[in-house]
Amino acid sequence: MQPYAPVLERTRGTRAESLHYAAAALVDSSGKLLAWIGNPRQDTFLRSSAKPFQAMPFIEQGYARDLGLLPRQISQICASHGGTDMHAEAVRGIQEKIDIDESFLQCGSHPPLDKETNETLIRRGEKPTSIRHNCSGKHTGMLAFAKMRGLPLDNYLDPEHPIQKDILTTFSEMCKFSIDKIGTGTDGCSAPNFSIPLYNTALGFARLCDPQKLPEKRADACKTITSAMMAHPEMVSGFGRFDTRLMQIGRGKLVAKTGAEGYQAVGILPGLTEAPFRAQASPKGVGIALKISDGDPKEAVRAAVMIEILRQFGILNKDELAELADEFGPVTEIFNWRKIKVGEAHPVFELERV
Repeated sequence: MQPYAPVLERTRGTRAESLHYAAAALVDSSGKLLAWIGNPRQDTFLRSSAKPFQAMPFIEQGYARDLGLLPRQISQICASHGGTDMHAEAVRGIQEKIDIDESFLQCGSHPPLDKETNETLIRRGEKPTSIRHNCSGKHTGMLAFAKMRGLPLDNYLDPEHPIQKDILTTFSEMCKFSIDKIGTGTDGCSAPNFSIPLYNTALGFARLCDPQKLPEKRADACKTITSAMMAHPEMVSGFGRFDTRLMQIGRGKLVAKTGAEGYQAVGILPGLTEAPFRAQASPKGVGIALKISDGDPKEAVRAAVMIEILRQFGILNKDELAELADEFGPVTEIFNWRKIKVGEAHPVFELERV
């Protein structure tokens, strides 16, 4: 089995100009592999798609409740946000509850991902600070986890720090993948990150969205995370970005979390699988993990491929697909600088299934 298979073709005139490859796994909460592209057990880093799991032990151990965090703030802890004023204010609100400020963050800084916000800062002559970093919510959640346990804050990113050990254990349990087999590395924000097979990430997202067989506290944490993300999708990424738009259009039936280098994960709530999968897929939650092999540097491929997966899987109806079409595809027209149509991008795969 080849690790990656063709998924999206870009044409110029009548000829194919480029071809993107990917691997994906679709798994239900019982562990049944429903469908796949390429090698469903391809091992790769989740990057920011791991954030809901990284937030989980903080919530499971009751600290978000004790701090009185609002759903929009919980959504922000799971986010790769755009760095807008709305996002920065939400992060500051969490920091105020634990008596810290952005100087405690060890994520570094970069220009806001939100174009309008970045342009505003440039006009003001302001340099972006760490609170505008897309991972500042995750880092603030980690700091809150450490602070509530009376643990040191200066080394909260050390893989040997107790909160990072808790995160790794929770991640292993949710994805049913042994800790000693998890690949580890340092993410772009300096936090630990994890590499596991796509199958196991998909299983983790299925269990996140269908936690009925998990222990009560873990199940409650899963419900808290998914309900917050679906209620406040604008906090997870930002207006106009794929995760936010997909959850807005999904209207309470899925959660979405992108990751760097072409990773995308989606969790689907129980009972939503449609034909042709309904007959073979029980009404359980389903997870989807997708990796674009070239890293999707323009961030145009993973959204189109995920939409096509959801179309083939029967999760999005015609109206929902139409709402996404102009922004994300899966079929998009390609124009040159003079706005002349020169080609198109379109899917070239069918899901493999049992």
